[in-house]
Amino acid sequence: MTEFAAVILVDRRGWVLLQERDEHPRIAPEKWSFCGGHLEPGEDPLTGAARELEEETEIRVSPADLHLVAVHDVHHPETGTDDKLHLYAAGVDLTDADVVCHEGRQIVFVDPAKAPDLDLSDSARIGLPQFLGSPQHAALSESVPFRIAP
Repeated sequence: MTEFAAVILVDRRGWVLLQERDEHPRIAPEKWSFCGGHLEPGEDPLTGAARELEEETEIRVSPADLHLVAVHDVHHPETGTDDKLHLYAAGVDLTDADVVCHEGRQIVFVDPAKAPDLDLSDSARIGLPQFLGSPQHAALSESVPFRIAP
């Protein structure tokens, strides 16, 4: 079992940051997913989530600004493994222009009404519907705690 950590950023509109993956990753190629990835040896999930977000987008968040959404077991058919996803969220005062895409085709804020219709990765198909419309999603979109300078 491999452990992953991922982040959902929520803007003032309640839109969520998702990554459109390209054809290169072994897991979930050509799918929409969260920003995140494997934990490094000995790394705790919260620190790993913040690190992965910064590596993929240049958006730096303090682990203290991330809130645990859920921990999900995810089966990845591409590798035949049953893995564990630690999913975190934070509210931000950012736009697509503030996001640098270092992985995949694009990383953009997506309207939550349209997100379920995207071709989602296994982890996003499990984690996103539970999060969208939840009290946590609503609270993060209403009270953006910090502004990150691009």
